Amino acid sequence: MGSLRRLTCSISLSVALAALALVPSISDALKDGDCEVCVSFLGRFYQSLQDNNVKFTSADIEKALVKTCKDAKGKENRFCYYIGGTHDAATKILNEISKPLSYHTPVDKICELKYDKQLDLSTVDLKKLKVKELKKILEVWGESCKGCAEKSDFIRKINELMPKYAPNAAKARREL
Repeated sequence: MGSLRRLTCSISLSVALAALALVPSISDALKDGDCEVCVSFLGRFYQSLQDNNVKFTSADIEKALVKTCKDAKGKENRFCYYIGGTHDAATKILNEISKPLSYHTPVDKICELKYDKQLDLSTVDLKKLKVKELKKILEVWGESCKGCAEKSDFIRKINELMPKYAPNAAKARREL
């Protein structure tokens, strides 16, 4: 669970760096202490890019990030490892940071990015979901609900398409 949280904070890093340029303080969306290593490290890194007049291209940012990670210690070194900024890192997601930074995305936005929660369609009560969540289900399936005006329209469309996109969930719902 800790590794997933660290990975989530790492992936969120790219969005946060660009936000730092636009908003000088940490977003209210992050609770105090959330992703603090990510926000702190990337905030200082972003400032160093500006101070050293580094071109804000993805490639130049990646080079600078790898160079900065060489000197990182403790938790910051661990963070660099997770994003692929160290020589012994198993994965490389530096582009998930460098690209948003090149667009000046605020650091706190990069660090707060989270995975969408997964719904268990076999047990979830569709009536309790928000319309936004119902639309997301259809979007994931590559479908839309043209002419849907009410929440019940979206629910009807999902129930209609469920046997095609989630046959096990549709079967489990019928058995309930």
